[in-house]
Amino acid sequence: MKVKQKLGDAIDLLYSRGCATSEAYTRLVLECVRSKDVAQAKRLHSHMELHLFHPTNTFLHNRLLHLHANFGRLEDARNLFDKMPKRDVLSWNAMLSAFAKSGSVQDLAEAFDQMPERDSVSFDTMIAGLSRNGCPRKALEVFVRMRRQGFEPSEYTFASLLRASSQLLDLRLGKQIHGRVVAGHMSGNVFVWNGLTNLYAKCGDINRARWLFDRLVNKDVVSWNLMISGYLINGEPRKCIDLFSEMQVSGLKPDQVSSSNVISAYFQTGCIDEAIETFYGIKEKDKICWTTMIVNCAQNGREEDAFMLFGNMLAENVIPDSFTISSVVSSCAKLASLLHGQAIHGKAILMGVDDDLLVSSALIHMYCKCGVTSDARLVFEMMPNRNVVSWTAVIGGYAQNGQDLQALALYEQMLEENTKPDNVTLVGVLSACIHANLVEKGQEYFDSISKKHGMTPTLDHYACMICLFGRSGNIDKALDLVKSMPHEPNSLIWSTLLSVCAMKNDIKNAEMAAEHLFKLDPFNAGPYIILSNMYATYGRWKDVASIRSLMKIKNVKKFSAYSWIEIDNMVHKFVSEDRSHPETEKIYGELNILVRKVQEAGFTPNTNFVLHDIGEKEKIDSICYHSEKLALVFGLIKRPQEWIPIRIMKNIRICGDCHQFMKFVSKVTGRSIILRDLNRFHHFVGGTCSCKDYW
Repeated sequence: MKVKQKLGDAIDLLYSRGCATSEAYTRLVLECVRSKDVAQAKRLHSHMELHLFHPTNTFLHNRLLHLHANFGRLEDARNLFDKMPKRDVLSWNAMLSAFAKSGSVQDLAEAFDQMPERDSVSFDTMIAGLSRNGCPRKALEVFVRMRRQGFEPSEYTFASLLRASSQLLDLRLGKQIHGRVVAGHMSGNVFVWNGLTNLYAKCGDINRARWLFDRLVNKDVVSWNLMISGYLINGEPRKCIDLFSEMQVSGLKPDQVSSSNVISAYFQTGCIDEAIETFYGIKEKDKICWTTMIVNCAQNGREEDAFMLFGNMLAENVIPDSFTISSVVSSCAKLASLLHGQAIHGKAILMGVDDDLLVSSALIHMYCKCGVTSDARLVFEMMPNRNVVSWTAVIGGYAQNGQDLQALALYEQMLEENTKPDNVTLVGVLSACIHANLVEKGQEYFDSISKKHGMTPTLDHYACMICLFGRSGNIDKALDLVKSMPHEPNSLIWSTLLSVCAMKNDIKNAEMAAEHLFKLDPFNAGPYIILSNMYATYGRWKDVASIRSLMKIKNVKKFSAYSWIEIDNMVHKFVSEDRSHPETEKIYGELNILVRKVQEAGFTPNTNFVLHDIGEKEKIDSICYHSEKLALVFGLIKRPQEWIPIRIMKNIRICGDCHQFMKFVSKVTGRSIILRDLNRFHHFVGGTCSCKDYW
């Protein structure tokens, strides 16, 4: 700080005295370079121009050019370069470096082609700039030119070529470069050795990468980071963690890159507490560390933690990027937390990243998952550019929210705008056909996958068609499709068939589908429960007991059904007949009043959905206090304003009785109810549901 202060004082003195000598300017320029003070260098150059000082050679200007280039000050470097009366190869090399560091690939290529003469540094700078800026093939082409013009590659050349080979995942090319490295006796250089380690790790030969790593004598932090990340990208998180521990034992301090990689490894192995401990052990967390932690929380069911971390990140004045924002928005989608999602949308607008494709697509997905397709459509329409991900998000969102015809209209618009759909897009399209009961249209879209778009239908597409046929009553056609599939039917196919058989009360084929599932996924409780429920519906209590006995023998655990609702930024969770909530008495009192009101309006509890061999009174008591009913009443108590929709989430499919109950409540109270279950959204308005009772 004192050195920079003295430098500033010296230049202040210069401005008070007028023109200086060549020696004084030289001394001050070198001091600017030594102290890496770009601001004072710019002031010094302005003083030279002000007093019409013209150096006799390029030395001073080249030093200033390199200083601007090293700090990414492209415009300052360009202005100085354009004003230079004389330029040599060092001047041009400095500009190449400035263009490379700023990512201006086109300017980099143009400057290289305009150079009156080049040296080996020119080629090295060009190759490094192209490889660092995602142009690996062009980097290799420049290397060919370099050899043709008689320049010998250096260790820096090989390091850049290895980076290019890694980007291309071209192991054969990388091995050829490895051979040249050995022939040129450059294998002792740490930069080249790191490049080789990275190459083999990125191309999947993790054992060769480790062999190279172990034989590197002077390992630096980059060496350790490359090997640690190599294990991570090759699906070996435990070895990644072990190597991180070795790095600490070696006495070398991990940096933020090392820590970010090991945090991801801990999440992959399920050691979330260790990941959190590592994260909070980092003294100075950069954007990568914060984003790594937030993304992993969002992807591992720790959405609330992702929200908290995002708030802490902002409090620490670390500016998130579009990837961070999109990850937090995805957490809002999973929790259907509209309030949080809207707040983060506002933050994205303030940061100017709301137009980013990644962020916009995540916002569309979030609004659709919160049941607000109008806001999703608004985001979609305001996007300056759209890709298949954004189209897919809005099409799938409309389909999930029962706006099937709108989803299909958007798909047709997508095709008119020459955007090619992917497999996920077509799953959304077929889902819209399912809930609109458009069998012929669904068949047409299914056939177009191979005939029009040149793709092979996936198991997801076949599952959609099985569901479409089954729901329309064509169980035989669904069975024929299963038999004619080019793929071996997996648990998705058999569970889809089982679901439609249950819907159509086809016990024979349901038993067949369930038998396949018992073999493919023996610990999944779903098939056992569905088949048991079908037996219970027909009063086959011995078969029900048999299924329960089978579950007990196999130690199959039934998952708990629950519903939740967000009120005033807090999530309230309920289970069936729940009496743990602090306002239980008020909730049950209001629910009993509401039940009487809807019964007066014509609602009759459907005790067929009570799947236990108990008396009628017990059945009615059991079905009246399902988790979604409790969440609904709590929402009505806390949100009495008629214009505010009640939003409820449930972790499994809503039962038929609750579905009918919600329809009657929406009619009697005039309230809009939005319920998201495992399968789709249900928008209850005025006694009707958006799912058209295909729930």
